[in-house]
Parts: sequence; C-alpha cells; structure tokens
Amino acid sequence: MSFNQTEPGSKRLKMEAAVPNPEKRLPTEPPAGIPMQLDPYRIKEMMAQAKQQIAQRKSQLNINNLNTGQNKQSTRATELQAKIAEKMNALVNSGDIVLNTRPSTKLILDAEGRTIDLNTGALVQLNQAAPTVKANIRVNKKKEVPEDRKKKAFSPSPAPSPLPTEAKFTDPRLAIKPANRIKRSFKFHEQGKFVKEAQKARAKAQLERLQSDISQTAQKTGIASAAKLAVIQPRVVQSTAVPDIEWWDSLVIQKEEYPESLDDLSINDTLTRLVEHPIQAEPPTAPLEETPIKLFLTTKERRKLRRQTRMEAQKELQEKVRLGLLPPPEPKVRLANLMRVLGTEAVQDPTKVEAHVRAQMAKRVRQHEENNAARKLTPDQRRDKKIRKLQEDTSLGVQVAIYRVKKLNNPAHKFKVETNARQYMMTGIVLLHHECNVVIVEGGPKQQNKYKRLMLHRIKWSQDEDEEEEKRNGCRLVWEGTSTNRNFGDVTFKLCSTENVARETLKKKGVEYYWDLAYSGAVLEQTTT
Repeated sequence: MSFNQTEPGSKRLKMEAAVPNPEKRLPTEPPAGIPMQLDPYRIKEMMAQAKQQIAQRKSQLNINNLNTGQNKQSTRATELQAKIAEKMNALVNSGDIVLNTRPSTKLILDAEGRTIDLNTGALVQLNQAAPTVKANIRVNKKKEVPEDRKKKAFSPSPAPSPLPTEAKFTDPRLAIKPANRIKRSFKFHEQGKFVKEAQKARAKAQLERLQSDISQTAQKTGIASAAKLAVIQPRVVQSTAVPDIEWWDSLVIQKEEYPESLDDLSINDTLTRLVEHPIQAEPPTAPLEETPIKLFLTTKERRKLRRQTRMEAQKELQEKVRLGLLPPPEPKVRLANLMRVLGTEAVQDPTKVEAHVRAQMAKRVRQHEENNAARKLTPDQRRDKKIRKLQEDTSLGVQVAIYRVKKLNNPAHKFKVETNARQYMMTGIVLLHHECNVVIVEGGPKQQNKYKRLMLHRIKWSQDEDEEEEKRNGCRLVWEGTSTNRNFGDVTFKLCSTENVARETLKKKGVEYYWDLAYSGAVLEQTTT
C-alpha cells in the first residue's frame, strides 16, 4: 500500500506532501555516454534516497499488519457479541432472568455535600464498605457456604451407574476423599465426672435389686412382710409448679394472689428505715446457775499451798498454848533422839525411859490410825458416793443410743447388757426379735461412753458360736443423739414375735421411729449380703 492511496486529511500525508520529492529534483542515472562523477554531494543524495526507500517499505509493511490485526479483532468481537445476544435472548425467553427496564437513577451533590436524586431531589443513602479487622473477615468467610457446596447439598444424588463387568477391583461410583487431616483439639473432662457416673450406676443397680426383693417378698409372704421395706422406697419427686403466692408472703398479703402493682399494698405506709433487733432468747437447755470453773494448780503450787496451810494451823495451835487454852504438847521423843531430849533423866533410869518412849510412840501410831478411821467413809456413804459419781445431771438433756445385735440368745450376753446398764444407772429397753434385736439405753455422756465401749469392744459376740454364726453375729451402733427427757425406766427385756408388736411397744412411748431406723438397717444389711 503506497502513501498516495491512503486516506486524505491525515497528518502523516500532509507531512509527507511538504517534503520535496528527490526523484524529481535529481536524476537517478547520468545521461548516456557521460561517465558518473561521485562527488560528496552526490553520495549524500544517494544515501538519503536509499534511506527514504527503506522507510517507505517499512511503513507499508506495518500498515498492512495493523489492518490485518484490526480486521481479525473486529471479526472476533462481532462473533462474541452475536453469541452473547443469542444466550441472553434464550434466558429471557425461558423466564430465568427478568431484565431491569427501570432507568438508572441520576445522582448529584447538593450544597452540603449530600447525595440526592437529580429528578426528585430526595436523599440517597449509599452503602459504604466499613473497615474491619482481618480476624472478622476470616470468620465471615468461614460462615459463608461456597456455591459448589450448596449445589452439592441440595442437588439430588444421581442414580448409581451399573457396575461394569470389566472392572473387578475398582468402582468409579465411589468418590475419592482428599487426604486432609481433620483439625482436632484436646477435650478435658471435669474432675470427678466418671466417679459420679459410677456412683449413680451403683445406686441405680442397688435400687433395682431392692425393688426386685420387695416384689419377691410380697409374693411369698404378703403385704405385711413387704411393708417393712417401705423405708427404702425411692422418695417421691416434689412438684415444681410455681404457686400463686408464696407461704411467707401470705401473712403479709391478705389475698390469694399477688397484686398487680405495689401501690395497692397497705404495708407501704408501715415501712420505715429503722432496723428491729429482736431480743435474744435463751436456749432451753441453759443452766439456771452458772457453774464455777475449777482451778487446777501445778505441783509446785499445791506444795506451796500445803505448807502455808500447815503453817497457819501450827501458829494457831501455838497461840492457844500461849493463852493457856491447851496444855503444851509433850516432846516428841524417839529412840534416835532419846539422849538429846531427856538428857540426865535417860542416864538415871534408862529402862524406864525406854519404856516411856515406846509407849509414847505407840500412842502416836494409835492416834494416827484413829484419825484415819474417822475420816474413812462408811459403807453407806461409799455407796452413795459411787452412785453420785455414776449419776449425771440429765435435766438439760438425755443422751440416747440405739444398738442392733443380730443374735442375743446367749444368756451371758444378756446378763452383761442388763447388769452393766443398771450399774451405770442407765434406763432403756431391749427388744428381742428373731431377725433384729434392738438395745435402747438412756443416760449421761460418761455413762454412754462406758456402755458404748462395753457393747462394741468388751463383749465378744462371736464367742461360743458355730463357725457360720460366728461370722454373722455382731453389734452395730445405729444412732446416738439427745432427747429432752427419759422415755423408759430400768432396763428390761421385751420378747416380740413380730415387727408390729415391737413397733407398738415403742409407739406407746412415742419413739416408734427408733424401731423403724434399726429394722430398716437390718433389712438393708440382709439384702446386700
């Protein structure tokens, strides 16, 4: 393509037109018959002409290439536009896409810099992206479900293709999972969790076993024998319904339900800021008189007090002798100080003096023994002192202890139980039953400690028994506590043929729960063994 065939009006053509054509100015070849002379000017002209021809050739080649590339691009763009138009028409015709025919809103800024609509003048709120922390962006990305996952979750699974006969070891229907390691973390359990679960399981198993024993006992012996296990029945679950009014508010609000507002309460007028301090009531077991605390002296203090007491008594005796109220005491003569005390008298008649000294020594011994006998308690006084020592003040409360013995058939054991209780001045009763023997004793703290040691340690319950009974027989402390007064007299034995007779015996005294507590423990012990 030459420069003469290009479009008119382009800058390049105008610039080329302004340059003079060297072909018209200089002849390319000299006239015939005239040899060419190569002077410097001629050489420059030839070089310029060659460069101009090369430049024209390059420009022609570039224009051809550009036109060819532009034609290819325009052809490709036309094809793509045609394909897009066909797809859009197909989607619009199918109804999947609804074209938005609403014209775009034109926006401008008012004098205050706010965005408003050009046509209506209403304010337009533009959604602006606020900056956030990178951690929040990661959390939002995790919450977003990718589109391919949604399609997999809601798309129906295709029908399984039949297994080809050629493939014996591979199944193309099975999806190969990526070898990604699942992120795991430590999961610690609270301390004592499994221990509590084990305890609950044991309690549940024991309750089921007891329920089965109850049903078996009821089938064999009837309702009377099964009633003894009622104490081990599971507790009834209390109702958790909310009442209309709580019991502590029923005394203040004289209605069956709460008022709608607190202004309706008449008690608001009586409320003040004063704090009421109630009078402290004395406990029912408080002593009437304050008992003084005994003063305990050390060994040195006791010796010092004894010296002072003897010194005061000796001074008082000396004063009485000085005043003539008492005769002066005879000199205390012994065989060791005979010569020092009597002097010349011992030399004159030593036999007489020796007899006198021996008689005086015997008199002092006899007087000492008489004084000791006078201070000694009589048998009645000794018995009263022992009783007074065993008896304790139970006016402020009585200590009660309940013992359960498996077998109380041995007469020696019965004698020890009864005799020691009477010696300790205790009251109570012994109930004899073929399944459970109950010993109930009442007394003071010291009495209970001594009797407790007797029942649990001193008496050998398994003595003189067979080997099988030796392992089974024994005594067990069921309960010990306090009571306001005594319910029994001297310790006696009561033979009970049935458990109802034993319960009725204690019910007359108002303590039938003693039997329930002891008998339920015996039944539980029988079921567990």
